[in-house]
Amino acid sequence: MSEKIIYRTSTTAPVNIAVIKYWGKRDPRLNLPTNSSLSVTLSQSDLRTHTTASCSPSYAAPDTLLLNAKPQPLSDARSQACLTALRSLRADLEKSNSSLPPLSAYPLRLCSANNFPTAAGLASSAAGFAALVRSIADLYQLPQSPTQLSLIARQGSGSACRSLLGGYVAWDQGLLLDGSDSLARLVAPRSHWPEMRALILVVSAEKKGVSSTMGMQTTVQTSTLFQTRATQIVPKAMQAMEKAVADKDFESFAKITMRESNSFHATCLDTDPPIFYLNDVSRAAIKGVESVNEKAGRIVAGYTFDAGPNCVIYYLEENRDVVAGPFKNVLGAKEGWEGAQGKSVEGKEGVLEGKVVESLKEGVSRVILTSVGEGPISVEDHLIDEKGEPVP
Repeated sequence: MSEKIIYRTSTTAPVNIAVIKYWGKRDPRLNLPTNSSLSVTLSQSDLRTHTTASCSPSYAAPDTLLLNAKPQPLSDARSQACLTALRSLRADLEKSNSSLPPLSAYPLRLCSANNFPTAAGLASSAAGFAALVRSIADLYQLPQSPTQLSLIARQGSGSACRSLLGGYVAWDQGLLLDGSDSLARLVAPRSHWPEMRALILVVSAEKKGVSSTMGMQTTVQTSTLFQTRATQIVPKAMQAMEKAVADKDFESFAKITMRESNSFHATCLDTDPPIFYLNDVSRAAIKGVESVNEKAGRIVAGYTFDAGPNCVIYYLEENRDVVAGPFKNVLGAKEGWEGAQGKSVEGKEGVLEGKVVESLKEGVSRVILTSVGEGPISVEDHLIDEKGEPVP
């Protein structure tokens, strides 16, 4: 009978969007960064990865993964680092308690689904590896805290370590060679500043031309601006951003966010050959945010771009119509305004004009309205059935 037992757990994990960017590795094998970073965890009602982890003595080796119903390899070094570390922790539990079933010896079947485009500049790998690590940790009933598990998730995808916590999260660079001090740290929970909102302009759902991993390696090797950014600019920005979050000072938060995004993309342009993650639509979005702030007479919106053309615009709920309204006036026909958040936004005319309007209408495929959210959540909705098969 025990040969037919299927063990399974399911987790959803969030996307996080950095306001202080991680770019560059001091140890590529361990995914150790050249600078610290800080992000906002976004609500899983809008952006999430849902993963079911299962194991059984009846499963045939090797471990398998289905992502959005398509088989994905787990033989790469990053995936193997996570799986090996998690199995090792489970094996330690089994050695200390002989009554525990030997789950660490059973093959894994993993099934994962995103509710957003994969590898399109929406931090899909961060949510993906966070969901993978958290779901297997739950399957193995590991006692490690999210911060301790972040050491494992980091080896899969650097920014994944931040998706193991909710709210406002730092990933400390660390100094130790083994990476044991390079982990996620809670700066403030969601409840500290729950009014934070984000409007995401999805410029392209296509896979990036230059992956983050390849891009940052090239930057480290060739950019003359890189060392200045890593050693001087980012440490000061981290300190200022943590203060802005603690003080709930949106104007400082937005100014630092925009300057930091520009600094990151400047190093990409300074790379040889230059890396162009932004395009004309991205630049129109920047102009749009500048127009919104100018019209308001103060900083009510802050843009940021990860390694892709999609624009994330942060604002506070109290300024919803002031910030999101002008974009709804231009992009109201696009997908994404149907939910409660989108319907509550009142369109505002006369803020965005000319070529900005033309570029946004032509280049934005959809919008996503979301807010600061929580860390991973255990769910009973399994993607693998009681027989160990994927749910259709």
